[in-house]
Amino acid sequence: MKILFITDNFPPEVNAPATRTLEHARAWVAAGHRVTVITCAPNFPHGRVFPGYRNRLYQTEEIDGIQVVRVWSYMTANAGFAKRVLDYLSFAFSAFFAGLFRRADVIVATSPQFFTTFTGCALSVLKRRPWVFELRDLWPESIAAVGAMKAGRAVRLLERIELFMYRHAAAVVALTPAFKRNLVARGIDPAKIAVVTNGVDRQAFPPRPRNDAVRRDLGLGDGFVIGYIGTMGMAHGLEFVVRAFARIDRPDLRLLLVGDGAARDAVARLAAELAPERIVVHPPVPKDRVAEMIAACDAALVPLKKSDTFKTVIPSKMFELGSMGKPILLGVEGQAREIVEAYDAGVCFEPENTLSFTAAVTTLADDPDRRAHHAAGAECLADAYSRPRLAAHMADVLAAVAARRPLPEPPRDADTAAAAPNEARPTPVAADKPL
Repeated sequence: MKILFITDNFPPEVNAPATRTLEHARAWVAAGHRVTVITCAPNFPHGRVFPGYRNRLYQTEEIDGIQVVRVWSYMTANAGFAKRVLDYLSFAFSAFFAGLFRRADVIVATSPQFFTTFTGCALSVLKRRPWVFELRDLWPESIAAVGAMKAGRAVRLLERIELFMYRHAAAVVALTPAFKRNLVARGIDPAKIAVVTNGVDRQAFPPRPRNDAVRRDLGLGDGFVIGYIGTMGMAHGLEFVVRAFARIDRPDLRLLLVGDGAARDAVARLAAELAPERIVVHPPVPKDRVAEMIAACDAALVPLKKSDTFKTVIPSKMFELGSMGKPILLGVEGQAREIVEAYDAGVCFEPENTLSFTAAVTTLADDPDRRAHHAAGAECLADAYSRPRLAAHMADVLAAVAARRPLPEPPRDADTAAAAPNEARPTPVAADKPL
């Protein structure tokens, strides 16, 4: 099967969409499929081209047997709505022209960069090949949730275009069961929606001993360290995390924040103002150093802002953290919380609730036995969400679309949060009413 995949995020970028696409495509190549990825020169999140690349009209390379076509796009930092839309549209047009000259049995266009779906749809019409909408985010709903765009005529227009794309696509691959429920409630045929969640390749993120060398280099000491490694975006609520952590008057606790994004500068300024001796804000690291940063932590933080929209989200970093046996400190409601509680993989707190957050932190810090229990549950969670198994299921979905067959049934446990809950679950930390 010849798969043409359109995405504006791909390695050496290290965000979740890039990682998912690479690991899926690598698995598909290993299974004998021919995969071509159309993307742009790596530049996320600063809008600056990575060393060794140029923002050319057209260039090609091969990564792990994947044919990678990089096209020109207008580049800007991951901040500012209007410039990012121009970035997205320029890539959509460039990818369309590149796609005209590539053979495919099936075309995949991935969000949350919504305009890639325009490319997938147009190529499908001209090449007379079916296309699949990979739904990574409910866009434009998610941008309204973080305040990047106000509800109004523009959002309503984008939502109508969004629904048109769902209906026109031969299939929709949704990242969460909640996304599927959202689409079905809005009139999309459930028979054309497959759920392929995020997951992890456990061989890439095996458990490791605590990395004391990194702790020494960063001045983290021998106390209890909570780590966040990933994009510092508008949706993550990291300014709240810094403020709440600074209120915990415990010199033995440290917070490590590693990454970049639209909110990084504000987060760094706030950390320097409130608790510079206990909060370390570190620049992003290459993908091959992410695991050593995780290994330096005693527990791992996964937060989002409080919003009904984010109740449908399953942050991909949960699976990598679980694979390394790190107790998860989760500040996400809905689908993600169901998964963490089902596997006893960590402690949950109410998003943007200071009392709930501080109670969760001190609970983990003061109870080594509980941390060990959650670490074991986290590894069980990672086992249930195996990236190779999920990639194989998505390949089956694409093969069915290419052959105009009904979509296959999902693998057992891959599409449900409550796959195998532990019986001896500790009592979750109660979420107090918001302050």
